[in-house]
Order: sequence, then C-alpha cells, then structure tokens
Amino acid sequence: MLVEVYSDVACPWCYIGERRFAKALQRFEGRDDVEVVFRPYQLDPSAPAKSVPLLDALTRKFGPNAAQMMERVTGAAAGEGISMRMDRARSVNTLDAHRLLRLAEREHGPAVQRALVDRLFAAYFTDGGDIGDRAQLVSIAAAAGIDRARAEAYLASGEGLAEVTAEIEEARSLGITAVPTFVFEGKYAVSGAQEPELFLEALREVARDEG
Repeated sequence: MLVEVYSDVACPWCYIGERRFAKALQRFEGRDDVEVVFRPYQLDPSAPAKSVPLLDALTRKFGPNAAQMMERVTGAAAGEGISMRMDRARSVNTLDAHRLLRLAEREHGPAVQRALVDRLFAAYFTDGGDIGDRAQLVSIAAAAGIDRARAEAYLASGEGLAEVTAEIEEARSLGITAVPTFVFEGKYAVSGAQEPELFLEALREVARDEG
C-alpha cells in the first residue's frame, strides 16, 4: 500500500499528524507492506528566503490571536511527545527543504526521506534552526544519511527545483488545499492531524478494499 503524505515542514499540524500516523502504522497488521512517501506542499510560497522570528511573522498575519493559536498547537504537540519552542522558531521559505526531501526519496528511498523529514521538523519547531540556510540543510541531510557533498552540490544547483514546483502545483490541482493530507493508493484521502485510531481505521479499510 502506498501512502503519500502531502505536508510542509513549516506546518505544526503536519508534524503532529505525522507522529499520529506513525503510531497508527505501528498498530497496523499489514505495516510491512506499507510504503510512506512525503510529497511537497507550501503553506506560504511567498515566505522570505531570509528567515525571521516565527512569532513576529504570525503576529503580523493573525494579530493578537497568534499567541493563543500557538498555545493550542504546542499543547497538542506535547501530547504526542513533541516539544515545540515557538519562541525559537524561524519562519522561512521551505522550497529548498522540499527539494532535499525529493532527493532523499529518489536516491535513498522512503526510510531516509522519513529520517530527513523528522530532522527538518525538529530543526524548525524545537531547535530554532534556519531551514532556509543551505549550510544547515546540508548538515541535517548528512545526519539523515545523505552524502554531504551530494547534498551541498544539489542545493547549490537548480536540480529538483522544477520538479518540486510542479509537484506542488499538482497537489493543488488534485484539490489539496490544506495539510497534512494523507492519500492512500492514489484514491482515498484523509485530511488533518487525525487521531491514530482514525488513521488505523483508514489503513484497514483501504487494505480490505484493495484486497
């Protein structure tokens, strides 16, 4: 079974949803036959290439409600064992991060891609990292198992840019307007950071339907 996860590494609910789905997958009887691949989506394609404090960016966008929104999401994250430090987080364009995720999946496979996405989420939401900074991206990629020289050369070139941009547009053409969205076998979609029980039910239903 193929599960495609449309997400953005700057999306807190994508981080939470990925954790909840992973819990469901561990309980799924057919987990050894499930391949999980992350697909690109950008919540804010206009985000700057140079990072700025996330709280400042959110306050400009949502006004005084930003702090309350962050309390809600950090509380939900804590319930999944995730420590979100919004006071450290830096808002930045995620296109290069998505390019790296494509490289990981194409040249190393889903397991390395999953390791990379976990490290990108942690860098953004917990460690105060700048995932728009290519030197930091190279270090994150190397920690996930990607050759450092390959990652550095890849990011310095335009490789993968057109393909990732096309995949983001394709997601929108498929009707995906919010993330995370989990697409099972290219047919069935579950949107949002649902509870593990719902994901487990979806996995079982798709397995039955696909026989």
